[in-house]
Amino acid sequence: MMMALIVTGIWKALHDEAHQLEWTLFSIACFTIIYLGIMMRQHYALGNQDRIVRLEFRLRYFELFGEPSKNVEPKISFGQLAALRFASDDEFIALLNRVLKENTSSDDIKKLIKNWQADDMRV
Repeated sequence: MMMALIVTGIWKALHDEAHQLEWTLFSIACFTIIYLGIMMRQHYALGNQDRIVRLEFRLRYFELFGEPSKNVEPKISFGQLAALRFASDDEFIALLNRVLKENTSSDDIKKLIKNWQADDMRV
């Protein structure tokens, strides 16, 4: 519907010289609304994906260590947390300990992973 309004606004702007500025502004406003809608949808999806990554970390930490991750999670950045998700369970423990001791960057964490567990379901 918004595309139809944009096309109509452009057509009217080209053919109605008396109200050309109004129709041009109308078309720009319609385009802006579509653009913002698309960007908000993408932002929402990425925000949800980040929350899911955090929840995956908490569950995995609990499964491997048998305790909540509330003491560890504030000590690592989201980038480090996201990089750790690609490690196998065996590597995860060693890499997490290294991150906590040395504050290893997310790029370095990814380079240290030997048994890469790909995530093909990311948004």
